Amino acid sequence: MLSIKSQLRPLGINTRVRLFTTRQSPALSSFKPFPKQSSHIKSSNKDVWTIINGAAAAKAAASPESSVINLGQGFFSYSPPEFAINAAKAALDKPLLNQYAPAKGLPSLRNALANAYSKSFQRELNPETEILVTAGANEGMYSAFTAFLDQGDEAIVFEPFFDQYISNIELPGGVVKSVPLTPPSNDGTDIVSSSEWKLDFKQLENTITERTKMIVLNTPHNPIGKVFSKEELLKIGELAVKHNIIILSDEVYDSLYYTDSFNRIATLTPELARLTLTVGSAGKTFSATGWRVGWVIGHPELLKHVTAAHTRIVFTVNSPLQQATADAFNQAQTNTYFKDNVESFKKKYAIFNTVWDELGLPYTVPDGGYFLLVNFNKVDFESVEKTVEFPEDIKNRPKDFKLAYWLIQEFGIVSIPTSEFYGKENEHMGENYLRFAVCKDDHLLEEAVIKLRGLKKYIKN
Repeated sequence: MLSIKSQLRPLGINTRVRLFTTRQSPALSSFKPFPKQSSHIKSSNKDVWTIINGAAAAKAAASPESSVINLGQGFFSYSPPEFAINAAKAALDKPLLNQYAPAKGLPSLRNALANAYSKSFQRELNPETEILVTAGANEGMYSAFTAFLDQGDEAIVFEPFFDQYISNIELPGGVVKSVPLTPPSNDGTDIVSSSEWKLDFKQLENTITERTKMIVLNTPHNPIGKVFSKEELLKIGELAVKHNIIILSDEVYDSLYYTDSFNRIATLTPELARLTLTVGSAGKTFSATGWRVGWVIGHPELLKHVTAAHTRIVFTVNSPLQQATADAFNQAQTNTYFKDNVESFKKKYAIFNTVWDELGLPYTVPDGGYFLLVNFNKVDFESVEKTVEFPEDIKNRPKDFKLAYWLIQEFGIVSIPTSEFYGKENEHMGENYLRFAVCKDDHLLEEAVIKLRGLKKYIKN
């Protein structure tokens, strides 16, 4: 008698697959081409994150004996504060917090955000009508663009910009218009302040058309670290009010500013309060970028449209980490976390900037956030090009892509080329800069300083 196993073998999965592939599969030439992707998706080109992180991974695999320190992408090398971690663990033990949250967000988080932000907004925020919880700040911004941009509508961004703005604007059919922030003329030779990067307000006004629906503001700014002054915000706001333009204010680094004060554009005039959508992030606030919890604060008449878009894009945000964020905010109102975090980042900058001071490479001193722009104009680029063979993805890119690739190969240090944060027309403005993220353990920054001292032999006299 045959065993049960042998009786079943003719009907096994492998046999069925073989029968299909050998007898039923049509010739490859008979397949029609795959449908063309949307014009909004540029999937044929590798983005900067794929190129740089891929190069870093390849370097680490090829040289396991030498460390590769990732100071490129702005994720933290350490955990969120213990009180936030404990809040996340506790949330998972509550049955209802493992189920759908309301589309607008857990009431506990909206209440915590209203409590935390009301002081800086200089009025009591309504958690029911003025706060929306989103799947990270990025989804919040995408929902805002989706809510207000029709095909051909324009949104103005300031260069350099967080690159995700561009796809977020274009996916709903919007058109990107850019206005550059101009560095001081001595930025290639001297250390400069992020406050010295200036916006040309006449150029901004000339960029506004009848199709302009939104202006995207980022303060503290990524990658410059600029904290826009009250005077600058009022000038931007004056134009927005004059032309009835929505301001999308990306303030995800609002707890990390090193100036005496931080101004929110939504608080400056009643008209700006009506026109501004303010975006925040738990990932940046509590060193938890993987939590993907963000929020949008705005006038109910604006926010209801953002909420409608958000509901159709993701419906709701993960419940346990919403509760963890709520608990973290509540505890941070009474402990010293925010103050301690600022002091911690001041120390990180002091550690990392040691090497640039030693080498005489100029950089922009940030007033906020956790990025640093370093100007590599003094590096002998001709010597750099002789030391490494660039891959095809790099060869036709601006100089800063080659510098970033070389820095990985030569020193095991990952940075981000700044030209990626410009449109094609102005990408030359960023090609001398590399962006470094200092949201890393102090010992990693100290190790990076040691590695980067090797740049000395490439500095032009």
